[in-house]
Amino acid sequence: MKPLLICDCDEVLLHMVSHFGAWLRETHDICFAPDGGDFARSMTRRDGTRPTPEEMWGLLGGFFPAEMHRQTLVPHAREALAALAGTADIVILTNLTDACRTARIDQLAAFGIAHRVECNQGGKGRPVARLIAEHGNPVTVFVDDLAVHHESVARHAPQVHRLHMVSEPDLAPSVAPAPHAHARIDDWRAAQAWISNRFAAGAHAEA
Repeated sequence: MKPLLICDCDEVLLHMVSHFGAWLRETHDICFAPDGGDFARSMTRRDGTRPTPEEMWGLLGGFFPAEMHRQTLVPHAREALAALAGTADIVILTNLTDACRTARIDQLAAFGIAHRVECNQGGKGRPVARLIAEHGNPVTVFVDDLAVHHESVARHAPQVHRLHMVSEPDLAPSVAPAPHAHARIDDWRAAQAWISNRFAAGAHAEA
C-alpha cells in the first residue's frame, strides 16, 4: 500500500494572495494587506471602509476561476511533488466550489502538476478521512496553509501527519504556526524531506 499525500493548493503549490491583491487594486480600487487574519479585514476601500464578509466572498468568486491565470507556481513545488509521486499517491484537496474543479485541474496541469483534484467547502477533516479510507488507511501526510484545517484534520483523522506551510513570503511572517500541526515548513525542499521521512518511517502520527 502506497502512502498518501493530501495537499492544499493556494499558498502551498500556487501563489494566490499577492495576485488577488493586485487584481483587487486594479479592478476594485481596494487595498489588500493580509496579516494572517480575516480576509475581509485585510481589504480597505479608498474611503476607508471594508467589505462585508458577504462582499469578500463575492470578490473571491470574481477571482476564481476568471483570474486564476494570474497565479504563479511556488518554487520547488512541482519538483517535490514529482519526487514524492515516485512512492506515494497524491491528492490535491482545494477549497473551491465544484464549478472550479476543471479550471483548477487545467491550471495545475499547465504547471506540470497532474494529480487527482478534489474540491471542498468548509473544514477538511471529513474529506481527508474519506480519502484515507478510500486508500485503505495508509500512512498519510496533510499539507495546508490554514490552521483551521489542521484542527479539523486533527479532530477527524488524528493519525495523519500534519504539515503547516505558508509559501507566500510576504504573508508567512505574520502567520503563527498552526497549533494542531506537527511541523511548520514554508519551503518545499525542506518539506519534501520531512514528508519523505514520515513515509519512510511507515507509522501513523500519534493521536
